[in-house]
Amino acid sequence: MSTTPTPTPIRPLTTHDADTLIEAARSAAAGLGVQGSVTVLDAGGHLLGFRRDDTAVLISGETSTRKAYTALQLDAPTADLADAVRPDGLFHTLPTALDRPLLFIAGGVPVHRDGRLIGAIGVGGGAPEQDDRIARTAIEAAGLN
Repeated sequence: MSTTPTPTPIRPLTTHDADTLIEAARSAAAGLGVQGSVTVLDAGGHLLGFRRDDTAVLISGETSTRKAYTALQLDAPTADLADAVRPDGLFHTLPTALDRPLLFIAGGVPVHRDGRLIGAIGVGGGAPEQDDRIARTAIEAAGLN
């Protein structure tokens, strides 16, 4: 008699994970001299954590959230998607096709655990390359992906 192996259960992103990601992002941002915002979403796109530095530009809160949502929905870093929305790109109409706006600027990165998508982090407030670096540093520091 053969048995099908039981799949490993997905361990979701937790509020503890979100706190760890936010603190690691804050530390990475401070090291780069960036004042900004960090958003952490779970796999369903629900807010798990958010932080905006006191002196960050106000729009950084919105951009960090949109970057996280975009990375989550497409399961790809937003830095890797920018070319896809150019006029000749595969997703050129996608930014305006959905009810919830996507943002194809570097700084959003999906979060995986055991190879499975469990959420995303978005960073806004610095230059796009800085935001991407902060998000990736936070994921690495939290022991995810």
